[in-house]
Amino acid sequence: MPDAEEAGGRVILAGAPLGNTGDASARLREVLATADVIAAEDTRRLSRLAKDLDVTVRGRVVSYFEGNDERRTPELVEALTGGAVVAVVTDGGMPSVSDPGFRLVRAALDAGFPVTAAPGPSAVTTALALSGLPSDRFVFEGFLPRSGSNRRSRLRELAAEPRTLVFFEAPHRIVGALEDFAAIFGADRPAAVCRELTKTYEEIRRDTLGALAAGAAADPPRGEITLVVGGAPAGPAIAPADDELRAEVARREAAGASRRDAIQAVADEYGLRKREVYALVHENR
Repeated sequence: MPDAEEAGGRVILAGAPLGNTGDASARLREVLATADVIAAEDTRRLSRLAKDLDVTVRGRVVSYFEGNDERRTPELVEALTGGAVVAVVTDGGMPSVSDPGFRLVRAALDAGFPVTAAPGPSAVTTALALSGLPSDRFVFEGFLPRSGSNRRSRLRELAAEPRTLVFFEAPHRIVGALEDFAAIFGADRPAAVCRELTKTYEEIRRDTLGALAAGAAADPPRGEITLVVGGAPAGPAIAPADDELRAEVARREAAGASRRDAIQAVADEYGLRKREVYALVHENR
């Protein structure tokens, strides 16, 4: 059996339009027309996409989705061994980002085959850019757990995350999810519900979590949803023990601050009332 380098097989992760076929790249058209094997999340959608792009698919098309990727991956690696160019295409966006693809990428790399990409649209970065929330640092969490209790547990773990958060959510779960977000993150946290990105009925709802939850309950958003939530606001540090508070005031005084200013600064740093810190400093004097 030839080694991977001799075989010539490779994997191409092909980014597909989120909805508007005008976003398809020339590279995507080329990949669809020339790949030996196309592993498609939904073969019917691939057929419609190729028709819309006026591309003739000459390679072998196989289904490749979350339910069969474990079984299908060895078959695709075998095709790579035979020298095939295997393209991976999802229903929309980049493969392996909360979509099929990662398992094949890992298997191909482990077998020594190259993996490349024909980059395309991404719901994650599109929603982030449209949200109006800080985009310099963000966290992508994919889909939250389906059960309410597990979802709330995960949200409690994320409540203090200072970076903007991006989630995918199903339309039949978005109302409950937003209500949990508002209860755990705080009703005033800014967020954006982005649905049907680049499609005819694209809609971006930007508001606080509380308002978005109420709005979704009255008028549930439909279609594919990406939720962007602002990071936790900077808050006061956790106050240390009383002796440490006194020592902190003393350190500031030693550095040249007046006692009044030192007390005020320590109170501000730890979110305490000035008179609380004053009482601690003077109670043993």
